[in-house]
Amino acid sequence: MPLNAIRKMLAGVSLFACASVFAAPLTVNLAGIQSNGIAGNPDNTVQTYDVGANATITSIAYAVGLSAFGTSWLSDIGLAFTNSDGTGVLFNPGLGNDGPGTASYAGNIDLADLGLDFNVGADGILRLEFYDYYDDLAGADGRWDSGAITFGVASATTQDVPEPATALLLGGGLALMGYAGRRKASNGAASNGAAPAGR
Repeated sequence: MPLNAIRKMLAGVSLFACASVFAAPLTVNLAGIQSNGIAGNPDNTVQTYDVGANATITSIAYAVGLSAFGTSWLSDIGLAFTNSDGTGVLFNPGLGNDGPGTASYAGNIDLADLGLDFNVGADGILRLEFYDYYDDLAGADGRWDSGAITFGVASATTQDVPEPATALLLGGGLALMGYAGRRKASNGAASNGAAPAGR
């Protein structure tokens, strides 16, 4: 195996090992989901997603359109995203918009920077509950008209990346094996009576 091929193989393995530390982000479509009552109300929409055992939710990116009905406020429409035990974040994109109507909100939040990142636990479940902070009306108080939210997820499983010295020893060993194999093949050719033409 040529030394150049060994280098490429080792680079590919180390890239794979480093990339596998982070899981793929989870994007959830929010269009048409209603917020009915306070968190825990059995009429609220609840969704669960398996993001991997002991994964950490590190960030969110969102672009959403909301509508608050009647006397309900846009600031009341919320999303609780938690682990199965209830540890997580309460998110109200319209915070400060104290009135009914329709509005759009977008942004990115690094939960780790705010000390709000959390672990989903051994079951790997991320639980989403769409709620309304104050239950003004019978039925839905608000609706997530459009948009999506993307959760940044860091996997709990890390693969050991060989230290540079280990990788160098592995590469050197493979190179020596290849050299020894070539030398043995050329010695074998000479001992069987074959010789290059023209001598």
